[in-house]
Amino acid sequence: MKVFVVGANGQIGKHLINLLKDSKEHTVRAMVRKKEQADAFEKVGVETRLADLEGSVDEIVEAAKGCEAIVFTAGSGGHTGADKTLLIDLDGAAKTIEAAQKIGIKRFVMVSAIHAHRREKWSSIKHYMVAKHHADKILEQSGLTYTIIRPGGLLNEPGTGKVSIAEDLERASIPREDVAQTIVTALPMENTFNRSFDLVSGEEVISDALNRI
Repeated sequence: MKVFVVGANGQIGKHLINLLKDSKEHTVRAMVRKKEQADAFEKVGVETRLADLEGSVDEIVEAAKGCEAIVFTAGSGGHTGADKTLLIDLDGAAKTIEAAQKIGIKRFVMVSAIHAHRREKWSSIKHYMVAKHHADKILEQSGLTYTIIRPGGLLNEPGTGKVSIAEDLERASIPREDVAQTIVTALPMENTFNRSFDLVSGEEVISDALNRI
């Protein structure tokens, strides 16, 4: 499967690109905003396209043509205001979903946030949770073959390869590397199609945890 990664220059995105680049089952194309980011990926043999989530849907369409799956792991980042969160995490996701529909890419994996589906658990950064919640809803209603992964607090520690996956989990943390590995493992797994789940560190091997959802 040729996988188009939106948010390739982010911290999860970089882990994901490396895993897909080294995979025997998949190939990868990175979407980035800046030429210097594209140059850095091209130097290590990763195909790239320049496109901006604040640009047009057609810009994303052109960048994604020829791919068979999309992973959306873009985010405005914690240093930006609510306006950027809405433009990237919500409208950027919506545009990417629309682009997938336009060119017939059916497989779509969304990186969301733990408890995004449970308004009663939103205690802080509510604008971020609103953006994630509604981006997920748009994907669920899109007709695409989706998987929505809602990771807990993100860590830069090395991955353990062991996770806990369920519809509802208590808030906990997880290395970004394990989130990326969960995405790659879930991509072809039919029992993850049209499913959404929370994801934190746990005691179960990633493939086993995904098999049980």
